Amino acid sequence: MAGALVLAGGSLYLSPKITALKAIQQFFDEPQIVENFRNTNRFWPSKPLLASSAPKPYLENLSLSLPDQFTYNGKNFATPTFLEDSWSTGLLVVQNNILVYEEYFLGNSIGARNISWSMAKSFISALIGIAIDEGKIASIEEPVDQYAPQLATSGYRGVRIKDVLQMSSGVEFNEDYGDYYSDINRWGRDFALGNSQDAFAASLQRGVPPGTLNHYVSIDTHVLSMVLARATGRSITDYTQEKLYQPMGMEYPGYWLVDGKNVEMALGGLNLTLRDFAKLGSLYLHNGQVNGRQVVPQDWIDASLTPDANHLMPGDNFGYGFQWWIPAGDSGEFFALGVYNQYIYINRKTRTVIAKLSANPHFNDPDFAPASDQVHIALFRAIANKAAVAEQNKIVNKDFGES
Repeated sequence: MAGALVLAGGSLYLSPKITALKAIQQFFDEPQIVENFRNTNRFWPSKPLLASSAPKPYLENLSLSLPDQFTYNGKNFATPTFLEDSWSTGLLVVQNNILVYEEYFLGNSIGARNISWSMAKSFISALIGIAIDEGKIASIEEPVDQYAPQLATSGYRGVRIKDVLQMSSGVEFNEDYGDYYSDINRWGRDFALGNSQDAFAASLQRGVPPGTLNHYVSIDTHVLSMVLARATGRSITDYTQEKLYQPMGMEYPGYWLVDGKNVEMALGGLNLTLRDFAKLGSLYLHNGQVNGRQVVPQDWIDASLTPDANHLMPGDNFGYGFQWWIPAGDSGEFFALGVYNQYIYINRKTRTVIAKLSANPHFNDPDFAPASDQVHIALFRAIANKAAVAEQNKIVNKDFGES
């Protein structure tokens, strides 16, 4: 989603819109990017999420030291240098339900709310699973335009909810953040001007047959939010508050960014603290339970993390589930991912959750290792392995949220 908001307003004539464009024209520039990422509601309207009335802070034993270095593809990386060069703003590690490492950088703090970018997609996936469990959505085999008729003349006509969840909608879309004229950047300019995301989604056309190609289309997640809002009769914010924010025990207020029609930027506009982002990882590590309460159905989580077709399998690149990324290997790893290097990483084998926030202005440079998702996963594996060894049964095992 990142370059989605790289804007220029030379051809626009409406002064309020010119003002809006100018206000964010330098949003991703080095001098402003860190501050902007933790204050996105200065630029766009938003809807608040209230801290849970029953907050569930992690138990703490901040005793873990990070590995001094890690290796990717035969090359060694010094961990402190890598964290600095990737413009990290926060990193925490939860080992077997205990917060064992937490550090903030570049002026961030425990209470700072940062934009998720595409990590929000994994939250939307959880909400879809809840809506299905409640009978609000009958099946992921249903077409999205059954719930969102506005899509009936678009490339989404007849496309299954499942294919949209798996980024296999078949919609033609260019998500090249470095290309000013790409579809994702057209969407970004549209959003910045306050235009309707629903209308933008309805303008997209078919590229390939649905369910045949894993092609990343951020608007797929907006389509899921259209289905969710119409199926439940609730806004994404309201449904998030009741179904996730409250039962997960979120400690701090958060917010969703919204467009000019008061519709949430579901594909990347969730703003939370680092600790509250990590709680989604803990929820999924515990098969959807918090203190014995089933918040997200376990069968939904199992399906979400199981690529079930050849075009979804991990190989040279990561595999894909229901809005979750799946690395190759047998450690039961999966992660939520946002541009500019945002991550919620879960390793079931080591019982580790790692959350990292960043504001990396060099994210679009394919030759810059600290912008690489693959190199980040190598770092997280090294941290998870060290955390598991350091534990050595000395930390009492507690269920997520237990005090």
